[in-house]
Amino acid sequence: MEAIQNERGNISIHTENIFPIIKKFLYSDHEIFLRELVSNAVDATQKLKKLAAYGEVSTEIGDDLKVTVSFDKDAKTITISDQGIGMTAEEIKKYINQIAFSGATEFVEKYKDKADDGKGAIIGHFGLGFYSAFMVAREVEIISKSYQDQPATRWICDGSTEYEISTAEREERGTDVILHIAEDSEEFLDQYRLRGILDKYGKFLPVPIFFDEKQINNPAPIWTKAPADLTDDDYKAFYRELYPMSEDPLFWIHLNVDYPFNLTGVLYFPKLKNDRFTQNREKIQLYSRQVFITDEVKDVVPDFLMLLHGVIDSPDIPLNVSRSFLQADSNVKKINSYITRKVADKLNDLFKADREAYEAKFDDIGLFVKYGILSDDKFYEKAKEFVLLKNTAGKHFTLNEYREHVQANQTDKGETVTMLYATNAQQQHSFIESATRRGYDVLLMDTPIDSHFINALEYKLEKTSFKRVDADTLDKLIDKGLNNESVLSEADRTKLKELFEQTLDNKSLTINVESMPSDELPVTITMPEFMRRMKDMSALSGEQNMFGAMPVMYNLAINANHPLTGKVLSAEGDAQKTLVKQLYDLALLSQNMLTGADLTAFVRRSVEGL
Repeated sequence: MEAIQNERGNISIHTENIFPIIKKFLYSDHEIFLRELVSNAVDATQKLKKLAAYGEVSTEIGDDLKVTVSFDKDAKTITISDQGIGMTAEEIKKYINQIAFSGATEFVEKYKDKADDGKGAIIGHFGLGFYSAFMVAREVEIISKSYQDQPATRWICDGSTEYEISTAEREERGTDVILHIAEDSEEFLDQYRLRGILDKYGKFLPVPIFFDEKQINNPAPIWTKAPADLTDDDYKAFYRELYPMSEDPLFWIHLNVDYPFNLTGVLYFPKLKNDRFTQNREKIQLYSRQVFITDEVKDVVPDFLMLLHGVIDSPDIPLNVSRSFLQADSNVKKINSYITRKVADKLNDLFKADREAYEAKFDDIGLFVKYGILSDDKFYEKAKEFVLLKNTAGKHFTLNEYREHVQANQTDKGETVTMLYATNAQQQHSFIESATRRGYDVLLMDTPIDSHFINALEYKLEKTSFKRVDADTLDKLIDKGLNNESVLSEADRTKLKELFEQTLDNKSLTINVESMPSDELPVTITMPEFMRRMKDMSALSGEQNMFGAMPVMYNLAINANHPLTGKVLSAEGDAQKTLVKQLYDLALLSQNMLTGADLTAFVRRSVEGL
């Protein structure tokens, strides 16, 4: 073949300032250069495999095709080498000199009608990836030999619009891209820095990547395999590969769809306790043909599933030119809906297959399910069959089961089913015990989002209300229209109310005398349900000042039928006031509201009264 004549020329571009634009604006993070150049090398290797599969390569391509990254600190160079398809001089002129004319795009177009035999996909589709090299290099050199019978070619450019192309000495098929690192980018001439970038972006590239004489990637991660070929141990081992410091996941979902979009991946449900709800140390990783893109996947993954772990890989998620962030697109919405549906179906399958095991996991997965119900009406339509409520005795119910469980005894005079709940079984124990004595059931609602979850259920369920067990006296929480008789006369009731009002002199209290069973507390202090719920929700949203402008009011109920009530009425002077204060402090104590000097005084009075 005729040798290449030395040639000088100008790169075909539409602006003379393309390189400053690339360096400063196109790629926000300069480390991306290594991702792009290694991806190009993988592309070249995948192209060769496809051509060999189509019978268009005359020689053996070998079974050990790989990409090698190396650096020379003294020479200040970084080299990316492949054994792929290579380029002729004409191809270099066409693909390198004409910015944004993508070789990958043309290759895919040419072979789009060929059967996909799994020999490898083409990563690049912008044609700009190579020029990311100029973010860190003062000069870039290419030495390439095509799989065709053509001489090797050397191309060199210093970042201006001028280039030089000539014949090169290279026996092996493939390409070396040699970066002569600029002074302001010498941080990349470091073993640990380069290894870190390769680990981040190339950990699962589909061709073996070698650095420092070691293979640093897993070319066949489990999301590229069929679920039928994988065991539970395979999934757990991959999870540990992704998140070495985490506990084993609860379960996982293998994603695999090719219409109307391509998507593969594995999503894991981690063990997630209430106090970790706001933490998101480990994120879902987004890949495009096994190239890491980002771990900011808020548009692809539904918001309520952002605490899941794992990997999503899709060539159909639209990226900006630098492949560094997502662009709005109908496919993103379709993928989001698909993931929501797959998660709902998986949870439903687990619930039906082994309810006992599902209940054991629900403390961990309940946050996802409840958040999903709050966020997505379509998810709720499926989740209402497998979301569970747990009572203070530790028993689980579906929504329909629980309604049937309490309907007979907890329906008020307006035909509304009242579901009592506690947020802290220990602090609200005396109220739970009182409710239980009446034959009422009490739910445990102690996750960070339960105040919002309760609101959502009241909106979605007909004639259903939720009331915290200590939000009022039981007869008011579930008003059945029955009036208990009082042992006190109307005059005594009025006198008792005035006595408490005068002794306590507290403007935040609304005091009433009520006819309750004699075994209830003599005095009960409660915060109205609506006020407590507003307070809880504002605290969760971090906007406590929003509620702070409204004064907190409490209801104080005096049990007219308790023996100590009569004792208050019969006492005189300071003894009467002391007894009122003691009963009031008992009520505060039952709500964990008695602290500081008031608690000390209460203890002293109690000891002196023994």
